[in-house]
Amino acid sequence: MGCYNYNLAKRRKTKAEGHNFVLADRISELPDEILVSILSLLSLKEAATTSILSKRWQHLWASTMTLNFDAKLDLGSSNLRHFRGLQPEIRYQESHRYINWVNRVLEQHKGPSIERFRACFDIDHRFTSSIDKWIQFAMTRRVQILELEFIVAFSVIYEGHYAFPYPDLKHLCPSPLHSLGHNIGGFKSLKVLSFRYVDVTGEILEYFLFHCPVLEHLTVHASTNLVNLRVVGSSIALKHLAIVRCFGIKSIQIRDANLVSFVYNGGFVNLDISNVPLLIEVSIFETDDDFELDTDIIKIVLGQLSCVVSQLEILRLDIDQPCYHMFKSKIYDKKYEFPVFANLKHLELIVESDYRWLLHQLNSFIKASPYLQRLTLKLQFQTWKCDRKLKKAAICPHHYLKVVEIVGYRGRRLAVTQVMHLIKSAVALEKIVIDPVRRWLYPKGMERVLAEVKKEVKARDHAMQHIKHKVPSTIEFVCL
Repeated sequence: MGCYNYNLAKRRKTKAEGHNFVLADRISELPDEILVSILSLLSLKEAATTSILSKRWQHLWASTMTLNFDAKLDLGSSNLRHFRGLQPEIRYQESHRYINWVNRVLEQHKGPSIERFRACFDIDHRFTSSIDKWIQFAMTRRVQILELEFIVAFSVIYEGHYAFPYPDLKHLCPSPLHSLGHNIGGFKSLKVLSFRYVDVTGEILEYFLFHCPVLEHLTVHASTNLVNLRVVGSSIALKHLAIVRCFGIKSIQIRDANLVSFVYNGGFVNLDISNVPLLIEVSIFETDDDFELDTDIIKIVLGQLSCVVSQLEILRLDIDQPCYHMFKSKIYDKKYEFPVFANLKHLELIVESDYRWLLHQLNSFIKASPYLQRLTLKLQFQTWKCDRKLKKAAICPHHYLKVVEIVGYRGRRLAVTQVMHLIKSAVALEKIVIDPVRRWLYPKGMERVLAEVKKEVKARDHAMQHIKHKVPSTIEFVCL
């Protein structure tokens, strides 16, 4: 606002074309509840600056229902890369500044409840006492969305994460978790719970599931203490579950639950899913260096999903396995009979584009998905030159597939062959999209290196020269 000083509550008269107008501040006359809801749409720093507008606004920001302590250190951002380049003592000082910022805001907060509490910074066990107080604050304010996203400096799994306090929450309240009484009631409004680089056990998560009656979204990313997880019982409200990069986990049991979507990304896990009638969206990215040489990841994953394959509408799989690259001739089983995906509408596969049996794999999925409408292939490429000759596969006509997306496209002969195979197979195809950006490797906001961008430019040129003219005029061709 510079040096110009004015009061929002002040009325002034002005003249224009011979008429008198009264400028009135009607916004400030709105009830506190409405003004606070407006402020909750702003960032914390933006909301705090409104305190200088007038006495009417001086303390309103302190009742905001959205406490998003965003320091712009999102995973993959340039800010995070800069932060990681700092000396350890400077990173620690910056973390301390962040802690102090959060503490100051919480001390000034006057609202009876909050909708969202999000902390996102390089924070670990050294700041446990402050983080415990944040959780206590969120509980007493009946938080609906709780996100603790502690991005460690070097994005590695290490012993030193903040550990969620269980079974004894003596820092939060004087009694163990199972006897918190009215205090745990602060989590009864919880709808979304997200942990990143926070150590939680299966027992903690199960307690949340059974004692938070409206908890629908649960995400756990890079927890070293999570070994076993059970989501069992129709009384659990959970609808969306994501377990990502928790490499110590051994088993996940989902049974008699109301789950709608499930994401798993990590090492091989004993996955037991049964009687989950609402489950329609599944993403499995399961890899393990200890797989036997003749292990077929497709068989393993489809076996784990055997009780729900017929009801799935969206399925995402990573079928690119390290053992394919060195022992490709030993992997593909032509005799394996795929289960029928009777309701599948969208299939997304991460594949090794140079894998000699890829066309046969694609045929198997297409045959097993009679009503598939959208197919997305995310292409991986290896640098070594082995098995560069694709095994030819018959064209399997599909009458419902309308959109094919090729993501991570590169100007290779095999990639062109695969694209043309799909165009010929999808007799009702309406649109084909070529996208050179490997988006699954670059989360939202993450900047790509220059070398990668140059490859994308070459890939676009290659697609325009070698694919576009081969696509029938009845099919829309899009190159992003």
